[in-house]
Parts: sequence; structure tokens; C-alpha cells
Amino acid sequence: MLIVELIAQGLVQGSIYALIALGLTLVYGLLRILHVAHASLFTLGAYVGVLAANAGSGLVPAFAAAMLAAGAAGVLMFRLAYQPLLTQPPFVALIASIGLYIASEETFRIIFGAQGLSFAAPPLQAQVALGGGLHFKQAELMVMAGTVVIIGILAWLQSRTRIGVACQATVTDPQMAESFGISLRKVRDINFFVGSALAGFAGVWVALLNNLVEPTMGSVPSYKALAIIVLGGLGSVPGTLAAALVLGVIEAFGTIYLGKLLDRNAIAFAFLILVLMLRPQGLFARR
Repeated sequence: MLIVELIAQGLVQGSIYALIALGLTLVYGLLRILHVAHASLFTLGAYVGVLAANAGSGLVPAFAAAMLAAGAAGVLMFRLAYQPLLTQPPFVALIASIGLYIASEETFRIIFGAQGLSFAAPPLQAQVALGGGLHFKQAELMVMAGTVVIIGILAWLQSRTRIGVACQATVTDPQMAESFGISLRKVRDINFFVGSALAGFAGVWVALLNNLVEPTMGSVPSYKALAIIVLGGLGSVPGTLAAALVLGVIEAFGTIYLGKLLDRNAIAFAFLILVLMLRPQGLFARR
């Protein structure tokens, strides 16, 4: 029974990691940019979601506001920081992204304070019994269901819509796609908006699970998201999803069996180092 409970808890945490890392994967797959500042959009979504919920808007409008705010901020980041650097070597955009993240953290601290915010009346906190002694918060069950829905919508957008096909064509050959009338700027804006909205969505879920939003809440998830896209094979959406769930389960088991030696975050990066030593192309990528 302990094994089942650990797997379930790992899937909950892995769902959060997947929502954060998928946005990073979309950006890297399209532009080959390691978008470290993506974590600040995760934090922004959490702040907007808590503020909207505390204002009495309800949980669904709070999620919508968080996703819109994070998506719009992501597009703004792309246009102001990344678009002028697309012709430069990749490390230039990476340095800019790190600077953006540090500046965002300080901005959150100045605007919202260093102590953090909480929900006035935290929703979805009731316990649900699933049988066999398993108990979960409503928020934990909802985050897994929400992740499944988001992944389904993303898969449909990529395979069944014109913009999805345009994104895939742009990744494969940008110049050829542009010659066929595809607007690279529009595709990149949509890509950043969707990826950033996913980060905002994840931020609200983490705020619900922890009932706390603080300026530095994106630090550890950002590092783990980078680890996940490496584990999944850089730019692979299915690989990222699988790697996020695997990492969540590894952390859950490691916390029980290795908790006296390593903390949860150290377990995650020890696993990453081991994978890179044995399979440097990632768990789910071809050589």
C-alpha cells in the first residue's frame, strides 16, 4: 500500500513538473532557447491567481486571469528580450533569460513583499478517500485531471489545427515555412503565449497545494524543469511529459528511502547526474 501511495504522490508532483516543463520544451523546440525566465511566469501566475481568488472572482476566473497574465508576459519577454537576440549565439539569450528571472524575482519582492501571499479561504482542501486507505486533497486530484486535459488540448492543437501544423513546420524548417506564407512572428508569439500560460496554470496549482506564494517560489521548479527537458530529450513534448512523471515518482520514493541521506531536491539532481552519465541524450531521445 505504501508503494501505491508513493506512486500516486509522485504522479501529483510530476503533473506539476510537466505543466512547467512543457512550456520550456515548446520554447526550446521552436527557438533553441533555454528560457530560464519561464519560472518567473510560473510565479506571476500564482500571484495573479491568489489575488483574483481573494478578490472574490472564483477559482475558474482566477485560473483564467493567471493564464492570461502569464501568457501576455511571456509574449512581452519574447519581443523585448529574445527576438532581438535570435541571430546571436544561444548563450547570449540564456544570459538574458537569467537576468530577466533575477529582475522578476526582485520585482515581485518589491510589489508584493518578501513574506508571501496566501488564499484567504483556500479552496479544494477537503480530503477524498479513494479506497484502500488512500486519501488525497481535492486539489491533488484536480491537478492530475487538469494536466491530462491540458495535455489533450495541446496534442489536439498540434495535430489538428492549422496553427499547430504551422508550429511544426516552423520547427522543422523556418525559412521554408515562411516561404509558404507562415508568419514566423505570429507562430512564435502563440508558442510563447501557450507555454507561458501553462506556467501560470501550474503556478496557481502550486499555490493551492501549498497555500503560499512567494517571490522565490520559481527557483527550484525552474532548475527541475531544465533537468526534465534534458531527461526527456531536448524539445520532445512526449519525452518531457514522461520525464516529469518519472522524476516525480523518483522523488516520492527517494524521500522515503533516501531521506536521511539526501533531501528531495538533491535526489532529483542525483538522478539527473546518473542519467547524464549513462544516457547523455536523455531517457526518451534517440541517439
